[in-house]
Amino acid sequence: MAQHGSLDESVGILSISAGSLLLLVNSYASSPEKDFIPHTALGILLLIIAALVAYTGVRHSLSQSRLFSILCLTISALWCGSGLVYILIGQRVLPLTELKSSLIPGLAAFTLALFIIGTVALFMNNPVLLVIAISISLACAHQIAGLSDSGFGQSATAANYLLVCLVCAYFGFGRLLYTITQGKLKPPGTVMKQKSEQKTEQNQSCSDAVSVGLVMNLLSASVLACPLLGVVPQLSVGHVPWLWTAGVFQVGMCVLFYRAMDTLAATFYGFTSLLKFAEGYSALLSLYSIQPFSPVPFPVVFAVLFSILALFSCQKSLLDGFYHLFFVAYCISIAAQPQGFFQGGTQGVQAAIFVATAGVLFVTMFNMVSSTRIPTGQGHFKALVTRIHSLTLRAFDKEQHTPHLGYSKYADAEVLGHACNVLAAFAITATVGDRSPLAVLVLPWAVMAGGVLQFLCGSVAFARGKTLESTAFILYGLMWTVWGLTRFGGLYGETRGFNVAVGIIGFMLFNLLVTIAALFLNVAWFVYAFTFQLILISFLLDAVGALPYGYDIGVTIIFGLVSFYCFLAHIFNSTFQSPQIPLGRPLVKLGGVGGGEGVCPHVSARKATSVQKIAEIMKNGGICGMPTDTVYVLVAACNRPDAVIKAYKVKKQAQDRPMSMWISSVKQLEPVKHLLSPLLLDFMEAAWPSSISMVIPRGPWLDIFGLGDAAKHIGTPQSIAIRSPDCAVATHLINLVGPIAVTSANPTGEADTTHHNQVYAKLGKKVEGVLCDGPSPENIASTVVDCTKIETGQIGFFRIGLIPKSKVLQIFEEVRSQHRQGQMNPAFEHDPAPPEIQTEESLGGDESPESERETENSTISTTHEQSTNLNNDS
Repeated sequence: MAQHGSLDESVGILSISAGSLLLLVNSYASSPEKDFIPHTALGILLLIIAALVAYTGVRHSLSQSRLFSILCLTISALWCGSGLVYILIGQRVLPLTELKSSLIPGLAAFTLALFIIGTVALFMNNPVLLVIAISISLACAHQIAGLSDSGFGQSATAANYLLVCLVCAYFGFGRLLYTITQGKLKPPGTVMKQKSEQKTEQNQSCSDAVSVGLVMNLLSASVLACPLLGVVPQLSVGHVPWLWTAGVFQVGMCVLFYRAMDTLAATFYGFTSLLKFAEGYSALLSLYSIQPFSPVPFPVVFAVLFSILALFSCQKSLLDGFYHLFFVAYCISIAAQPQGFFQGGTQGVQAAIFVATAGVLFVTMFNMVSSTRIPTGQGHFKALVTRIHSLTLRAFDKEQHTPHLGYSKYADAEVLGHACNVLAAFAITATVGDRSPLAVLVLPWAVMAGGVLQFLCGSVAFARGKTLESTAFILYGLMWTVWGLTRFGGLYGETRGFNVAVGIIGFMLFNLLVTIAALFLNVAWFVYAFTFQLILISFLLDAVGALPYGYDIGVTIIFGLVSFYCFLAHIFNSTFQSPQIPLGRPLVKLGGVGGGEGVCPHVSARKATSVQKIAEIMKNGGICGMPTDTVYVLVAACNRPDAVIKAYKVKKQAQDRPMSMWISSVKQLEPVKHLLSPLLLDFMEAAWPSSISMVIPRGPWLDIFGLGDAAKHIGTPQSIAIRSPDCAVATHLINLVGPIAVTSANPTGEADTTHHNQVYAKLGKKVEGVLCDGPSPENIASTVVDCTKIETGQIGFFRIGLIPKSKVLQIFEEVRSQHRQGQMNPAFEHDPAPPEIQTEESLGGDESPESERETENSTISTTHEQSTNLNNDS
């Protein structure tokens, strides 16, 4: 494991040790009459420790230490929820008598969850995680017993935490010593398994995030099922910390699923997090003696979305699809009972979810670590679709989430974004009537689904380079949040009027820009933005008291249906390659960003097959855009003169901006080495690959590369610029094609191209392929060195770019010193001296500066002169 990973691991284990020590002291020293540590202080300390443990869990998520990540995040959620309960007790929001009913549902869930984690640790022969998980599980069980019967005492709880504290302290400090001493000190039993021993943990790419999400479902199910079973009297404020902790952790898992490129899992746990927040909100209302009311339309819509998600989740496994159906039943039970989460039917479904979640959790974790897998129904969906000739299943490939604007670490979040708009739209169709606005269960749906999760989707879209989608999701999320808090937060009567109207007009202006921009994307997005504009108009009319009867409900339902169509289209199109649910073409077409994707191939530079595809295009006479170690360039194969001429014309090249030639290495100059200076060749060997372009004398050696009549476009009549780039993609492409003619991928006089989406935008349809690698690593051009008089010991500089002058001079002096000592490259020792060529000091490449070239020549004949030049350059 890397050093930083070991340090994170040490922090997490030592944090678990510290939390166990804290609970050990409190359990052992407290009495039924008085707690040793005040509740508020205990809760705050647990929250701090939970944050450190969660940090470790997140750092190790989606890695090889998945079981350790699951354990850390589970313990973090346990101490976070219980810490919040202690704070509520300490601040007298809850009476001390409520401590039992507040803690028991959460502790029961974590008792089972940690026991399952410990069982899986046993299967994978990991004694440290086994002891930690089982001991904390038993501690939770003994704490439940102590809360239920004061005569039981907390000594057993303290004993379990003592074992955890000792094991974690030894293992944590051992790992810390191992890291600090760089492996010189290895306390016995503290060295983690090597990667080769962890292959069994790699069966599923994001099973750790799945397991944590399931633990959170187990937690909320336990909280809601306990009132039905008579364990606690009813759902109360003391259960809010558990429910909202589960919701927050599931939102975090949602982000991790996007990192793992699993859109379906991210959408599912985004949905379930909404349920957690709504359950917590309902429990919170009991503090104000408000009886919540659940309107019918929203849960029905939620059940439909869950049903569709369950169907498409079957492509992962039938177990996933079957598990999702429990939440379909849960949403239907909410719709069937007006009191929602407080009634027996809803709580009964949650009891079934508790049992199902425990089973799915064990199966998921067991399959994660075991070479013998429990069948989950994988492959049945694919087999069924294969029999249907009209459907073609899209092969799972992380590259399908690669955006047109470049590389992204996140999968596409539009499925969840559109679903959130569906939920928010149908939620606000509910009427308050004579009830208190807070009593109607709309606020959590509008604010959390329409607001918080929309912000998440907007952030993911922004990370993927989707500017319009990101803007729309964030704008709509902000509008749903503001309107939800205003209308259903009890503020509507106080703020209604001119002030609200002014704010809504501002939103309308922003959305008007989004609507106009959507014209250039597709029909679906235009209708999407336009119908939301109609909703904003209804908000405005309502604010000024001029809303026609039924208009707001009508336009909201229309927007909800449009959002549902977009949700269905994205989830269907991401699953099936054909047919596709149409989203429509752009209503206004531009030859700019994204316009070239359907005209010429835009392929990822991170795939070898993509580079080969571009190479074939170039071998057939095509010209392409390519990333480099500086900016994007336009390239053509030197052995295709027609392509070189085409590139010159497409570029609209000025006479004083000739093209340059690039090679993958000096070996490609092997056929003409007898025509070049040995000192020059050794300088090339020492300086390349790098962002250094060398201007060398033109000569008959150029004819061997097959340029023909196109040679006049490479360099000037006296010299040409040649370079070997420090870019693996460019080097691989040149190896496949041979030496290439290069010019910058922008019309003469315009700024450099620093992103692949600008190549087609600037050069139009004549570009026949673009190798996409996102933003340029550097926006600074190469350093251009004048090597036309290198045999006389002189080099000059046409432009100082990415490589500083001092570095170039240092390299040249080292090579020159070797030649003075007779240490020539053996390949050139017996070659005849090159013919003397009279040249003008003019740049033979497109990388020349806009202004006149730098006239300074650096004559390097003595060490003193070199030092002077280096000092002047700095």
